[in-house]
Order: sequence, then C-alpha cells, then structure tokens
Amino acid sequence: MNTYQPRTDDMQFLLSRVLNAPAQLQALPAFAEVDAALMQQVLEEAGKFVGEVIAPLNRDGDEIGAQWADGAVTMPPGFKGAYQAFWQAGWPALASSTEDGGQGLPSVLEAMLYEMLSAANMGWTMAPGLLHGAYECIKHHASDELKDQYLAKVATGEWLATMCLTEPHAGSDLGLARTKAIPLPDGQYAVSGTKIFISGGEHDLSDNIVHLVLARLPDAPPGPKGLSLFLVPKFYPDGSRSRVHCDRIEEKMGLHGSPTCVMRFDEAVSSIVGEPGKGLNAMFVMMNAARLHVALQGIGLLDAAWQIADAYAQERRQMRAPGKSKSAAESAAEADLISEHPAMRRILDTQRAWVDAGRVLAYRTALELDLIKHSPNADTQAAAQRWCALVTPVMKSVFTHQAFHGGSDCLQVLGGHGYVREWGIQQIVRDARVAMIYEGTNEIQAIDLLVRKVLTDGGTGMNALLDSIALDLPKAAKASTAAQARIQTLRAVTQQIVKASAQDAALAYRVADDYLRAVALVLMDWAWLRIEAGVDDSTPNAQARWIHPAKALRSWVMPEFQMRSFIIVQQCTLAA
Repeated sequence: MNTYQPRTDDMQFLLSRVLNAPAQLQALPAFAEVDAALMQQVLEEAGKFVGEVIAPLNRDGDEIGAQWADGAVTMPPGFKGAYQAFWQAGWPALASSTEDGGQGLPSVLEAMLYEMLSAANMGWTMAPGLLHGAYECIKHHASDELKDQYLAKVATGEWLATMCLTEPHAGSDLGLARTKAIPLPDGQYAVSGTKIFISGGEHDLSDNIVHLVLARLPDAPPGPKGLSLFLVPKFYPDGSRSRVHCDRIEEKMGLHGSPTCVMRFDEAVSSIVGEPGKGLNAMFVMMNAARLHVALQGIGLLDAAWQIADAYAQERRQMRAPGKSKSAAESAAEADLISEHPAMRRILDTQRAWVDAGRVLAYRTALELDLIKHSPNADTQAAAQRWCALVTPVMKSVFTHQAFHGGSDCLQVLGGHGYVREWGIQQIVRDARVAMIYEGTNEIQAIDLLVRKVLTDGGTGMNALLDSIALDLPKAAKASTAAQARIQTLRAVTQQIVKASAQDAALAYRVADDYLRAVALVLMDWAWLRIEAGVDDSTPNAQARWIHPAKALRSWVMPEFQMRSFIIVQQCTLAA
C-alpha cells in the first residue's frame, strides 16, 4: 500500500524520446556501445532491485532507526544485507571508470538509479549517496599511493565514505573551521577536532569507512583559503583502527534510518589529499556531485509521495464531483472517486508536472556531465560546464523545496489518513525536510547562482544558457511564444539586477531566491515543451499521463514567474 515502485517506462520515455540520450551518448567514443536497449535493461534491473530489496526496508528504517551504543552504530534490520547485495551487484560502480573497477556507464544511469533509491528509502540511500563524489575527489586530487589503497574500494562501494565539513560553531561558513592537522615526521598528519552532522560517520554496512576531512595546518591563514583536505579511514591498510570516534548520533525529525553522527578526531593519523590550502577545491568536486544527488532526492521523494496520493485518490470515494456529466448508474452512486474532484486533480497534476520537469532537468544535467568528461569538442565542453554551473544550484533548491511542500500537498489528498503512519506519506514529508538544508542551504544555492555566477560576468553566461534554451524550444508548440517571452523577461531582469547592484551591494542577496525561482520556471517550461513534443498518438495514456500535467504547469505553476519578476523589478527600482 505504501511501498514505492519504480516506473521505469516513464523514465525511459523521458530519457529516449524527450532528451534523445542514446544518440547523444553514442556520439561519444567512451559510450559508442551504449545503446537504448542497454540503457533500458540497466534501468529495468535497477528498478527491480530497488522495488524488491530497498523499498520494503523503508518503514523499519524509520520506526526502528539506526542505534548507537558505546561508539558503535547498528543499522536497522535488513540494511546491511541490502547494502552488501547492492555493492556486490555493481550498482555503486555504474559510472566509475573500468580501470578503477567500475562499469564505465553514463552518469545519467547513475542519476536515475539514485532517484529511484531516494524515492524508495532515503534513509538507506544516504549511505552510498556520497560514494561518487568521494570517488571523483580521490581520483582527481589524491596521491598515487592513496589511490592504490582506496580508489577501487570507494569506486565499487566496497567501502563507504563521508564528507566531514561542518563543526559545532561553523555551519555554512566553512572558513570558521577549527579542526587542526599537525604534520608528523613520516609525512602524515595528526587530525584533531569535532565534526557534526556527518551522515554515515559510523555504521555496520561496510568493512571500512573513508572520511574526507577539512582541517587547518598550523601555519594556515584564517578563512576558507587556509583549509586543507585529509583522508582518515576507520581502519588503516594494516588493519589497525584510527583514532576516530562517534560520540553520538542525532535524534532527528526524519531520516531515522541514516545515522547523523558527531565525529571526534583525536590526533587521528591521516594523509593529505591535494595541495595544502586547496582543501575546498578538492572538496567542491564532492559537493557538486552531492548537490545533483540532493536534487534527485527531492524529485524521487516527491514522486513517492505522488504515487501514494494517486493510489489513494483512485480508490477513495467522497461526495459528488462538481461539473461531471454522469450516466444514470453513476448518478445513483452516493459518491465519486476523489481523483475526479477538481481540487484533488489540481494537486495531483501539479505535483506530477514538478516531478517530470525535474527528471528532464536532472537527466539533462547528468548528460552534460558526460559531455564535460568525454566530448572531444572544446565548445561542447564549455557549454556543458555552463549548464552544470548554472542549473545545478537551481535544481538543488527548487526540487528539495518542492519535495517538502509538494509532498505536504500530496499528504493533503489523503486527509487524516495522510497524517497517520498507515500510508507512509508522513514519513516522506519528514524525510524530505532536511534536503532543503544540507549540501548548502537553499538560500546559499540562490546566492551561489546570482552573486557568484551571474553577477561575476555581468550575466553573459546566463544569457548564453538562455540562448541555448530558446533555440531548443519546439517551434510548433503553441506555448513556445509565451516561453520565449519569459526568456526575454529573464534577460531584462538579469540586466536590471546587474545595473542596480552597482548602487546597492545587498540587492542581489535580497532577491537571490526570487531570481533562482524565475530561472527554475523558465527551465521547467522548456522541459515540458520538450516532453509535449515527444508525445504522439503511440504514447500510452498520453492525456492523463502527460497532457494534463502540462496544462497544470501552465495553469498553476508558471504564473509564479510574473510574481518573481515583479518583486525583482520593484527591488531594483528601490535600489536605484
């Protein structure tokens, strides 16, 4: 009743018919043999594993949760066995290089896998969620010796990894970090300090845990430029245990199946990753990968909430639906399905519009990541870099926001039944809330987009992104004219912010969230125009599955663009 099941046919439709991913990938030498059939097979097998192995553990993960005792964490029933099956089947290694023990498949397949995993059981998925980022960090920044010891183990998922940034006094301001690294005579370092909010800092899922820790060398300058990155394993290659301790796990609103740990490093012997003082450069490789995965968490959780709400609406009868022409037999019935009531239909179609727009944007971003890595064309790589830089913070912010607020709307469809445990939707709402906070709060995502990326080049990069979107709009679509108008409005608004910010340095920080939302709406409009262009007479259940959500997007979502634009223009006028 409340167990998520992946619907890979819908995902495959977006991947192949809307984004034409197989043809794009086969044009890259690295993926010449990756055709639509192979991608579909991987998705179907992933869907089976997620639906049969991971999803059934979700409720126990929430109600029993991870347990801490004397520094050790025991995961909920079934979690360890599921994880061992997961990595031994090769799922964490989908996109890792074959030379590192991976399968060398496209990043988009990994993205789709983690969307399904997050929807099925977000608490469990938190454990492998940082693997790919840790793999990339070690691969591109670690010494050859560290790579020999750790890279393949992380690439395959045999060993799990953490990202140790936050400290009790330093949340989003990493420059305040006080954790110290003292050089040792043998070239290693002794790391001392306390890190908080460390997902999976201690558990029994894997034989080892690789901690990547930001710390400060004795002669380092204050602020973020003084931070270096260090690797501290739970167990060293000789089998001895490091001086890393889990002092407790947090009691949280949600994600009970994921231990959020307070980790104490007590002169733990470590190795530096990358150059001294360049820790954030190495860590951002991990953080950027994590932000795409957090966006996918939002998309997956909203889809899981929608599945529950839709199933409930298809069997629950309440009152008579207004405006519906009825047969004599229907007129004799006492009540209609609530799926036929306009208020419920609005919720269901609107949240469906959010999920599928998110999928198109996330899958497109994963495709762009493969172009960055594998395209031989410098211009293609530059365009892909621009897309990822500008679109990733947008996705992280808007789809985690929608997972919580849209998930709450889906709960509303169930009425009082949504508020109790039976249907499972209340857990989704609780689990979703944290995604708006971690991996950079949504406010920081907005500042990153507008202040650090758009204003730094006077809007040139954003205009280039909008050019590419405008060129990719289906010419025959009736809504394309309105989409083009919104693109032009966003260009004008961008230039107003650039100009007004010269007079008011705080302006961009005040309107950053409004600007990010406006960009998101333009991107979602593009995504749905692409979806509609892929729908034809052969598309199963096209009206209910695709056309109704498209109409809901334009009726109930897109009008927000006018509001956000008005707010920004008003603030720019006041600044002038």
